[in-house]
Order: sequence, then C-alpha cells, then structure tokens
Amino acid sequence: MPYSEQAVLSVRPWSDKTFSFTLSRPEGFAFASGEFVTLGLKREGKLIARAYSIVSAANEPELEFLSIHVPDGPLTSQLVHVRPGDSVWLNSKPTGSLTLEHVQPGRVLYMIATGTGLAPFMSLVRDPATFARFETVVLVHSVRTVAELAYREELESRAGSRFRYVPTVTREPFDTPERGSELFLSGALAERLQVPATDPGHDRVMICGNPDMTREMTEALKSRGWTLTNHRGIGNFTTELAFVTHHA
Repeated sequence: MPYSEQAVLSVRPWSDKTFSFTLSRPEGFAFASGEFVTLGLKREGKLIARAYSIVSAANEPELEFLSIHVPDGPLTSQLVHVRPGDSVWLNSKPTGSLTLEHVQPGRVLYMIATGTGLAPFMSLVRDPATFARFETVVLVHSVRTVAELAYREELESRAGSRFRYVPTVTREPFDTPERGSELFLSGALAERLQVPATDPGHDRVMICGNPDMTREMTEALKSRGWTLTNHRGIGNFTTELAFVTHHA
C-alpha cells in the first residue's frame, strides 16, 4: 500500500490563510530536497489527498509541510483543524522538478516563490548541498500580507553573503511592494543585491507558486533565451507545475 498513517507532531498557524505542520517520518522514507509528496485525510472511509512540497531538508527526522487554507477546499478545510496526535496519510513516493538535479550548477540560483510555493525552497535553503552547487542563493518570497511571510525569522537569520532573502508584500505597506517576478524580470533584483545582471549562461532559476506567475515567468525567460528543464534535458530554469494542486 503506497500510503502510510503518520502522526501530526505540531501545528503552527502563520496567518488566517496559511499554516504549517509536522508529521512523523516513516522509516526508510527518502526524498530529495525540493520534492513534493501526496498527503491525505480519511473521511468516511474515503481518502482525500493533494500534493504538498516538503519543507524539511532531506536529513531531518520529521516531515514539515506548509499549507494554504481554502474554506471550501475538500482537503485544506479539514487539514486546518488537525492537532498533534491526529493522523495524516502519507504517500511513499515523493517526486518533483524543483531539486538540484533539475538545474545545472551555476553562479547564482534564484528561487522565485509566491505564497505557499515557498515550501520546496525552504527545503533547499536548509540543505548544505544547495550551497555547494552555487556561489550565491537568492530567495524571493512574494505574499499579499505580512503575516503570510512564513519562516521569515528563520530566513532572515540564515541570510548572509551567500544567501540573500527578499520578502515582498503586495497588499499591505512594506519595504518591497513589488512582485518577485517583476523584480527579477526588470533587473531591479540583481541591481539591488549588487550581483551581476542575470545571465542564462551562468545563473539558474526555480519557480514555484501562483500558476499565472509561473506561466508569466516561463514565457518571459524563454523569450530571453533561457531553457526550461524537461524530458529533453536539464536547462537553466525549472518550475513545479504540480503546485496547482496545493490549493484545495
């Protein structure tokens, strides 16, 4: 059976729309930082399941996840009520296209996230292997409200010369009101960070979040000579299309 019953260990609300939780990790469960897995709840004998990127680094003893709360969503409307000791069903087969194997090594790795699309990038930021592949790692997290800047304290504490964290908030007063995609595509991000202008020959991009943002970034990068990783080979940017399943 591909699903196993795991215990909820902790729950943390971030805002009225977002929360994170940790689960017990089954023995032998292996994943690459940046991958996602299917989680579910059993209701009236039926499993309701959705894909969730793993927030934990690959070597951590617990499995952590970040979720949006959709009031009428078949899964998240139930998941938001779980408490320590409750059960969540975990699929044994993680997968995904936001791992280190999905982009060539390079100079700067840009991770552009909106909302709960932050999750896979938390896993990568927590993994030392990411910093062995790139000189600099830049994480841009765009949300509507300040409260939705999940993991902000941890990310600010990790920031330094090799890791740069750029939070942006679009619906409330904030230092950076622009969307992450706008900052990247305009060149303002590289200028602000005082790193060389983005170059597909040297830099890499990972994108996760709102489907419209993902589509916009993908089209813009392709038009500028960037190559999307796909079945034909490893390129210089990659996206997680499965992310759209995080929303229900």
